[in-house]
Amino acid sequence: MQRRQGRFNTKRKIQAFSENSVSDVLVKNVKYGGNPEHKKNPGDFELTPPSSPRTAKSLCDTVEIFTKKAAIAHIKAGLRKGMISEQMKGKWPQNIWAVTRDGTPLEAQLENPDTGMYHGYPMPESDPFSHEVIKEWKIRDKKD
Repeated sequence: MQRRQGRFNTKRKIQAFSENSVSDVLVKNVKYGGNPEHKKNPGDFELTPPSSPRTAKSLCDTVEIFTKKAAIAHIKAGLRKGMISEQMKGKWPQNIWAVTRDGTPLEAQLENPDTGMYHGYPMPESDPFSHEVIKEWKIRDKKD
């Protein structure tokens, strides 16, 4: 389901923090597929088409994520901090959140619950939930 510009999913919630909320198995096996709608620079994502930026989509380019290695590192960091949605699809959370070093919140959405494949993007500042992600990230950062 596509998001209409300016409208965001208000049902998203970050799971309560628990030292054991995410297993090492999930961190080890999570995958990043990507989405050409969030790419201007195709990087090494091997997408078809390589890039197809849409005006209503936020671009990974704005936070300088140009490689799968960088994208998956953010997803794994979010998993390790337990920054996952309450909504699960089998063993995988529907969403994983992370924050870049410069403070930009990122959101990854589950593409395939059988393989643990996600695609992600920077959260727009206009998304009220982005502020919740930053706040919770800072709280959990102190627990590391």
